[in-house]
Amino acid sequence: MQPLILIVEDEPDIAGTLGRYLERAGLRVVLAHDGRRGLELFVEHRPSLVILDLMLPGLGGLEVLRSLRLLGSVPVVALTALVSQNDRLRGFELGADDYVPKPFYPLEVVSRVQALLRRSGVGRPLEGRGGLTLDSVSRRVQQGGHHLELRPSEFALLSAFLLFPDRVFSRSELLDALGHETHDTLERTVDVHIRNLRQKLGPDHGICTVFGSGYRYERA
Repeated sequence: MQPLILIVEDEPDIAGTLGRYLERAGLRVVLAHDGRRGLELFVEHRPSLVILDLMLPGLGGLEVLRSLRLLGSVPVVALTALVSQNDRLRGFELGADDYVPKPFYPLEVVSRVQALLRRSGVGRPLEGRGGLTLDSVSRRVQQGGHHLELRPSEFALLSAFLLFPDRVFSRSELLDALGHETHDTLERTVDVHIRNLRQKLGPDHGICTVFGSGYRYERA
């Protein structure tokens, strides 16, 4: 049974988009659009991780977070448009395990969720061709029992490919995975990172060019 993620987010578009990305990564998802419903679903389903918007109407996100901590030690990723240092500290003081300011890139949130699941003993390292494994917690990549030294940009791209094998990524989407603002003059930098990543992975790298669209990773 795959881990279950509870998303408590009052903006349907954000909740739906995030849910689809998590499901594509092989996770199960349940949605709540207000704090009280979120607590009800938490008690009902006992999810492996909670993604919680701190700016909820009615019962606020901080109150929900406080209640979650009384109910257990489930990992919590806090989402919010509040970006001051005091706001972040308040969230961490109440027990948030990670903090993602809005706007955010869905792939980044998926990666953080995977890392928290593994840290809590729920998830497993991502796997690819030729005995390739990627562990988001230790930031280690191994292939055939040998450690691969990847730059942060290469690690981010490989994470995206292993999370969503066989999916075609545009250069713009891969820039999102790298944390860059999308801009025409930057998209060619993806090609450079892909070339370097292919060289480090070797002949059986599995990264295919989809002409006119972008890149796809073939698991086998």
